[in-house]
Amino acid sequence: MSEARLTPELAGRFAGIALGHVTREYPNHIVHGFAGPEDLGAPRALHPLFYGSFDWHSCVHGYWLLASLLRRLPELEDAGRIRALFDAAITAEAVAGECAYFDRPLARGYERPYGWGWLLKLAAELQALDDGRWAKILQPLTAVIRNRFMAFLPLATYPVRVGTHFNTAFALRLSADYAEAASDADLMALLTGTAERWYGADENCPAWGEPSGDEFLSPALVEAECLRRLLPQDRFLAWFGGFLPRIDRQEPATLFQPATVSDRSDGKIAHLDGLNLSRAWCFRALAASLPDGDPRRGVMQAAAERHLATALPHVAGDYMGEHWLASFALLALLA
Repeated sequence: MSEARLTPELAGRFAGIALGHVTREYPNHIVHGFAGPEDLGAPRALHPLFYGSFDWHSCVHGYWLLASLLRRLPELEDAGRIRALFDAAITAEAVAGECAYFDRPLARGYERPYGWGWLLKLAAELQALDDGRWAKILQPLTAVIRNRFMAFLPLATYPVRVGTHFNTAFALRLSADYAEAASDADLMALLTGTAERWYGADENCPAWGEPSGDEFLSPALVEAECLRRLLPQDRFLAWFGGFLPRIDRQEPATLFQPATVSDRSDGKIAHLDGLNLSRAWCFRALAASLPDGDPRRGVMQAAAERHLATALPHVAGDYMGEHWLASFALLALLA
């Protein structure tokens, strides 16, 4: 099986998908706390920047996808449209409106931790694009989310290991990219210390519950990818050998069989396409971290390609998947 790569054609397809939904206000799913009737509002009134893409976090990572493609492929056919969108959408007024939402008393845990992680990953990508001009405008919201992590992680006694938005390893992994890009030593130290505290003693992971019926992350693989990103290589390699000690034999077997998606019009079942893509991302990144000649490399690379081949044809088609799957495909293709 040939290795899937980000081609200009595929990048153009992804850009077109994201441009079609980041400013699409409806349909929309909002988890919104009402302190009173005055808190009623349409999506764009509540979130003047990230109101599209069905939900807040998907809109955030839709912008991340566009920024990532623009930075890597500046000659992309839609480059002008992306820049025009960023100029029109990422404004001081819109960012202030997003900050105001997070200032609401009932928004303390809003989008925690998934949306927080994606916002910081977007900020890291914008910082590397066009001299960081859009990152500077986003900075007040970036600071809000960065400070939320700083306040929350010391209070979080336990990790959350599910394969959905509440997974804490995924949020730490994404946030590490921002901490590095921003040279934020305090945040990086907290992320690393938290990962060690939550996961450092884990071993012999059975992965017996994977996949669950609506997850888009593998709790086992995303935990491993989190520690790969945050730990020194020698510490990670020792940990990984104990965490998944039989991965060279394709065990646990459940990690190596792509998930079956029975109905892509069902938003929860459609999550499983994302599971296949995020597994491919983790398998690729983990394989690349191993020494040359390590037999686990080929096993994981082959697993990544199987999962990508299963999911890539389905990044568009029904809006329940289309509003977010291309971002996960890009994660995998860039790994």
